[in-house]
Amino acid sequence: MTGHRRDGSARTGRAGLCTDLYELRMVESYLRRGMTGPATFSLFVRPAAARPWYVAFGVQRLVELLESFRYGDEELAYLRSQGIGEETLDWLGALEPTGQVWAVPDGTVVLAQEPIAEVSAPLPVAQLLETAALNLVQYSTAVATKAARCALAAEGRRLADFGFRRAHGIETGVEAALAAFVGGGFATSNVEAGRRHGIPVTGTMAHSYIQAFNDERDAFGAFAGDHPDHTVLLVDTYDTLEGVRRAIAVAEEELAPRGHRLQGIRLDSGDLGDLAQQSRKLLDDAGLHDTEIFASGSLDEYRIHELVGEQAPIDAFGVGSALTTSSDHPALDIVYKLVDYDGRSVAKFSGAKSTWPGRKQVFRPADGPDGDVLSLRDADEAGRRLLEPVWRDGAVLLPFDAAATRERVTTGLAALPAAWRLPPYPGEAPLPRIGAALVAEAGRVREAAFG
Repeated sequence: MTGHRRDGSARTGRAGLCTDLYELRMVESYLRRGMTGPATFSLFVRPAAARPWYVAFGVQRLVELLESFRYGDEELAYLRSQGIGEETLDWLGALEPTGQVWAVPDGTVVLAQEPIAEVSAPLPVAQLLETAALNLVQYSTAVATKAARCALAAEGRRLADFGFRRAHGIETGVEAALAAFVGGGFATSNVEAGRRHGIPVTGTMAHSYIQAFNDERDAFGAFAGDHPDHTVLLVDTYDTLEGVRRAIAVAEEELAPRGHRLQGIRLDSGDLGDLAQQSRKLLDDAGLHDTEIFASGSLDEYRIHELVGEQAPIDAFGVGSALTTSSDHPALDIVYKLVDYDGRSVAKFSGAKSTWPGRKQVFRPADGPDGDVLSLRDADEAGRRLLEPVWRDGAVLLPFDAAATRERVTTGLAALPAAWRLPPYPGEAPLPRIGAALVAEAGRVREAAFG
């Protein structure tokens, strides 16, 4: 156990073991047969009615993976104990990933079947990357997509990530905060994510803070005195509307005389729509027109959409579990499939899991993804080409920029058809049209496979 922390994170800084054993078994077989020619794998999401579109995110993590996907003495010793042969171990020890990655830039809105990334490298190298590549892109895309759905439902109201405590692991929570931020959030409760990624952080108080005092009014007064420039009071520990009245008293008696104001109140339970209406009236009657109302508590895009439809006077939403776990659709059916080997297009022909052969490109018309065409990379199709080279032989060709990624999401969401933006969503996943060149290539591959 000396090489690992109790949380399981490797101390070596090398990611070569972040793969499945069967990848290594295949690599060993490839090497014995000299199958090291150039290969291309395509990474995409299969159709699911639960998600008519996705915000692609995690490409920057895939590029970072290529910089650390190595094997040192510790990794090689472990693989030796698992029966991996010496010739393969020698090859792994000398591994320096080469090749290229074409991908859509992070924050691009894509449809099912459209490649998020295509990895081209010697066959054993590209094969080894499968598991980690899927892991990195799948989760980030799921959360960024969920955040975008919530942001669209909020219709201009602010969205905060409150989901760190329900994320499936510490590092997962940090990654979720970044994905939520680029997907449409304005802030996170996750302080480490704020430090690491420059995301604005936000937070009020828990019910335990109120309960620790003998009196709710005393708790509010203490918090306002300690944090006069950050006073947002949680008002639903006991009686929500009475809590609002006590918050107003603190604003009038303690904050205003010191030149400060009550920034907001937070509602975390009950009928949020009705309570927001009544709270807004109490605040307005007290002249606190600029005091905002924050809502949290089991929110997702469907509940947010309902509250907005009710014209609930809520200024911002905090979304927790539903965001960091993408609870209604927690895992994407994301795959990484061989589409070209040694100059030969390949494909699967297996019903719903069939794949399209060859290196690909997505062509998008000016009016948005509803007219997307999926075809071969060098096909002659109208529209903007979505995939571009992002990494080649160790060189990063498209550095990650959070602001540019957020802008890309905003632009992509604005181009969505109205029926795709808000509940109820389409009953089945929309798909790109298949270009003539790709149809012809699939026909040739099928004929070669079946004779």
